[in-house]
Amino acid sequence: MTIGRVNPENRLENQGITGLGSVYYNLIEPALIREALVRGEGTLGKGGALLVTTGKFTGRSPKDKHVVKTPSVEDSIWWENNAAMSPEGFDALYADMLEHMKGRDYFVQDLIGGADPALAIDVRMVTELAWHGLFIRHMLRRPSREALDRFMPDFTVINCPTFKADPAKHNCRSETVIAMNFDKKLILIGGTEYAGENKKCIFTLLNYLLPEKGVMPMHCSANHATGNPVDTAVFFGLSGTGKTTLSADPSRTLIGDDEHGWSDRGTFNFEGGCYAKTINLSAEAEPEIYATTSKFGTVIENMVFDPETFDLDFDDDSLTANMRCAYPLEYISNASETALGGHPKNIVMLTCDAFGVLPPISRLSPAQAMYHFLSGFTSKVAGTERGVTEPEPTFSTCFGAPFMPRRPEVYGNLLREKIAKHGATCWLVNTGWTGGAYGTGSRMPIRATRALLSAALDGSLGDVEFRKDPNFGFDVPIAVEGVADVLLDPRRTWADATAYDSQAKKLVNMFATNFAQYVPFIDDDVKAAAIG
Repeated sequence: MTIGRVNPENRLENQGITGLGSVYYNLIEPALIREALVRGEGTLGKGGALLVTTGKFTGRSPKDKHVVKTPSVEDSIWWENNAAMSPEGFDALYADMLEHMKGRDYFVQDLIGGADPALAIDVRMVTELAWHGLFIRHMLRRPSREALDRFMPDFTVINCPTFKADPAKHNCRSETVIAMNFDKKLILIGGTEYAGENKKCIFTLLNYLLPEKGVMPMHCSANHATGNPVDTAVFFGLSGTGKTTLSADPSRTLIGDDEHGWSDRGTFNFEGGCYAKTINLSAEAEPEIYATTSKFGTVIENMVFDPETFDLDFDDDSLTANMRCAYPLEYISNASETALGGHPKNIVMLTCDAFGVLPPISRLSPAQAMYHFLSGFTSKVAGTERGVTEPEPTFSTCFGAPFMPRRPEVYGNLLREKIAKHGATCWLVNTGWTGGAYGTGSRMPIRATRALLSAALDGSLGDVEFRKDPNFGFDVPIAVEGVADVLLDPRRTWADATAYDSQAKKLVNMFATNFAQYVPFIDDDVKAAAIG
């Protein structure tokens, strides 16, 4: 049985997917919530939010992500970072998944990746869970109802959480699988209910396609000055470093919180919604995001709640520290209607330094910016990936290695060219620890981070006096109004300065060791910015 609006020439049977139960095409939010509740997938919360859990997997499974190794992509994929799958393994996986799907109901959402019409791709999401359909309807961009009558997908994603892969037969690592076939324009996901896999596979797809068009795909949030899209800022960072929080500035217009492109025309959001972490979320610190947790249709993922009052517990991480909410961009009052901005005037690289060494803000030269972009130093925070239970120092190139199909230099060179052409100012911002490493020090005060960022974005930070950091060579402000001077010099925040020096030396050596892999591919000025 077919239910909902769809191009008659674009039903699943026309794609060779037959024998299913009921197929629900392009249901809107109330209908998806109804189906999710009827099927026992979640609970209706305050304001009409949908409360769900994702079972065994409460974070992404990057080691289970595969790219099908075909002649057309063999020379362009970064195989050291992307696990290969044979075409034969993929064909067997697809055949077994289609057999598994027979007789089951599925939910189809025909959506768009990218706010720039000239660069957007049409994506069909086929999901086993109604709430996954609601989630991805928030995350991607929605075509008009009339446009659905002629919608034809460029790529199709099929997500079957109840399907278990066979590593021996399907040429994968485990029963959980994310398999991308660029030739067949098909992505298969199985063995995990974690909704983030749906959006990140589209990000990975765009990260492969857009560089060929001279577009820089970015794992970043973005905003612009109110009424002035020319004054755009982007915020690079891994999950948990503050992309969503810091871009949701009430004094600026939000373009998006996670995935963007930088083309010859400017900045554009890939998505139509936000996927915000909710641990320790408060109405005082982040009122706009907090308010979305009780709005109709918001997906509340892996949060503990009172079974009688349905009050959410923002401090209880017993299910996961990676609890989240997913909501459409229009739920943020200052969100851009177009999701478009100008060329970035400021580029902010966010890092969560668990060593407690880096200053809260530093100004980078273009060569230093490429160095830190390729390094991608941060700390994975608890819950964002399976097995991560406390901050774990890591180097994730381009601030998003799990989503980068091409070699890092491709993205690094694109970024460098665009910085040079458009004259962006680059900053490194530490949202991690100060006064000591994780376990001894404390998290950087968010008020201080916001004050420093405001000064950077309004241009006033460029007028203060800077010192040269002795460990990394970048410029660090000596004094900024509204921020304690001691905070700007991390060595002074430690009780034992000798211990700081030892920790700094350790981190410098980690940077040098990691960056050695890029030395054969970079210019001399970037090598000069390297450490050690």
